[in-house]
Amino acid sequence: MTQTCVKPSTHLPPRLLLAAPMSGSGKTTLTAGLIAALTARKLTVAPFKCGPDYIDPSYHALTAGRPCHNLDAWMVPPAQIAGILARRSGGADLALIEGVMGLFDGYAGDDDAGSSAQIAYLTSTPVVLVLDVRAMARTAAALIAGLRDFDPRIQVAGVILNQVGSARHAQMVTRAIEQRTGLPVLGALQRDEALALPERHLGLIPTTEPGRWHAWLAEVRTRVESSVDLDRLVALAQTAPRFAVPTLAMPAFPYTAQLPPHPVIAVARDEAFSFLYEENLDLLRKAGANIAFFSPLRDQALPVETDAIYLGGGFPELYAAALSANTALRTAIRAAGQRGLPIYAECGGLMYCTEAVVTAEGATFPMLGLLPGRSVMTSRLTLGYRTVRAQADTWLWRAGETVRGHEFHYSVWEERPADLVPLYTCLPDAFHPDERPEGVQAANVLASYVHIHWLAHPALAARFAAAASQQRRRR
Repeated sequence: MTQTCVKPSTHLPPRLLLAAPMSGSGKTTLTAGLIAALTARKLTVAPFKCGPDYIDPSYHALTAGRPCHNLDAWMVPPAQIAGILARRSGGADLALIEGVMGLFDGYAGDDDAGSSAQIAYLTSTPVVLVLDVRAMARTAAALIAGLRDFDPRIQVAGVILNQVGSARHAQMVTRAIEQRTGLPVLGALQRDEALALPERHLGLIPTTEPGRWHAWLAEVRTRVESSVDLDRLVALAQTAPRFAVPTLAMPAFPYTAQLPPHPVIAVARDEAFSFLYEENLDLLRKAGANIAFFSPLRDQALPVETDAIYLGGGFPELYAAALSANTALRTAIRAAGQRGLPIYAECGGLMYCTEAVVTAEGATFPMLGLLPGRSVMTSRLTLGYRTVRAQADTWLWRAGETVRGHEFHYSVWEERPADLVPLYTCLPDAFHPDERPEGVQAANVLASYVHIHWLAHPALAARFAAAASQQRRRR
């Protein structure tokens, strides 16, 4: 059994949440630029991202020089959110949180579960609205007034304009907002294609891949420094209530002391596999495991004394040729699986475990072959939050346990044998009225398209470490 490890209380830091009326307003650009500008002032910024996103946090982590953590009150119990924010802000002068979608957009349309607004009121964080004004003037004030007044629990503290066409345009919109709402406009970024970030089928390109990220950050920083009142922004962050919360997010695992010391869990991390929640890795460490990162693209062997393997999500379809060409590592992982090492795979990891990946162009590349069938890229996006129930006892799950997660992929698993045992049942929700099977449990290999944030069920880390320890015993 696990039990919560409640550490001494700590105070939430000065903080702001950057939100917008809709996706595509420039939240990621502004958040990264603000982090860069404040860091240049010798301030330590703790970055956060609302929702389940893996990609946007890579920009903020690169900029801040420290991990960017997700705050998702749909996947993780809402009572834990303030504690995560406090614990992950340790040593920072302030925290900047990038919102998700529109301010009040979340899991469904009838409440704010999973939204930026929910994070704002759970943590008493003032909101700065990023408003794309490329096709509006005075109407901007009406939008801001509506967002400010929609939910009295949310404190909208200021506005930053994005995509302004000229100094006169910025002045016109600023005057309308400040006169009609009383809210300060903290700055305005002019429209400029140089600030646009490259995108592809799953959104922005992660900074783990090659790119001109540092040059882009330098440009955004320069624009923010010249266009945003940073002193006023920091002053707004300091108005956030500094109440104390317990830093409770790490559970204690009392029985792990009886296990062989420090089993090694090999975790795939490179350009092809970068979708990992830092909390999951920290929970594994707390459970007594040593994390050893490896690159399926470049490494010729698994880390020394590997006892279990964790294959997270990413873009194996974009690196299929290089993954396939690394026959030495594919052979090593396949042999490890055949020896009984526990292997846990999510989304891109599941694709890697199948016999082959078929790219959008129709090219086929052999993969691990631990699971029968092929992963085939399609033009249809499957996305959304999921509630899943474990179908049977495994080294990771107990039959009937339920947990929340999310899907985000364009691939489908074709030629899957009908007799493979599903790992989960996806439970009905507002958008899917019927149950459906998901994932697979094939001996020691557990794979699914559903990404899980383990703070929703911390026992997973203890069981993963215990399964790895059992492998160590067998040596």
